[in-house]
Amino acid sequence: MDNSKKAIIRKRVDKVIDNLRKNNILGMFVEKKEDVAAMAEKLLAEGETVAVGGSMSLFECGIINLLRSGKYNFLDRYEDELTREQINQIFIDSFSADTYLCSSNAVTENGELYNVDGNSNRIAAICFGPKSVIMVVGINKIVKDLDEAVIRVKNIAAPANATRLGCKTYCKEKGECMSEGSELAGGCKSDARICCSYVVNSFQRVKDRIKVIIVGEEIGY
Repeated sequence: MDNSKKAIIRKRVDKVIDNLRKNNILGMFVEKKEDVAAMAEKLLAEGETVAVGGSMSLFECGIINLLRSGKYNFLDRYEDELTREQINQIFIDSFSADTYLCSSNAVTENGELYNVDGNSNRIAAICFGPKSVIMVVGINKIVKDLDEAVIRVKNIAAPANATRLGCKTYCKEKGECMSEGSELAGGCKSDARICCSYVVNSFQRVKDRIKVIIVGEEIGY
């Protein structure tokens, strides 16, 4: 990416960070995904209990490897050979974690966080439970407003995740949601649907409980 494009992107990121601050959400910026783990490590205390939501961004940025370093009590949902019951228990235990790490499906220029889930464990933990929430967000997830956030999830995030998870849904087969435009809750009736619950975080009562690390690269879905 050339310097002129970087300068324009940084102006947009600065606007987002400023509006996150006004919403009592702490925003930070790192240029490269390789810088994310070091930033996250500064926000974590050794020995604390940490958990994660489903996120390709965390893998891409080395967060999962950091949490598996032995420095933390990691509730590892990705551990080999876990049963469905064990994974569900990790989801429940995650609500009392010291820190919960995840990504966001979209961040608006107004400093709002937009997230859509199937199981709803991730958005539940974002809203309540863990003392601290750290989100890792690529610049590809910054959108102008909530209408654009809805469209982004329907046409990019949901089809990509449904494909990754092998879900038998319309969006996996067609590459887009069957509902049109920015209609919020429209979609298929498949039992494998991953767009079941919708949450907008527009303000935090507990200042800086949610922290957003914005990465100057495209990462995740």
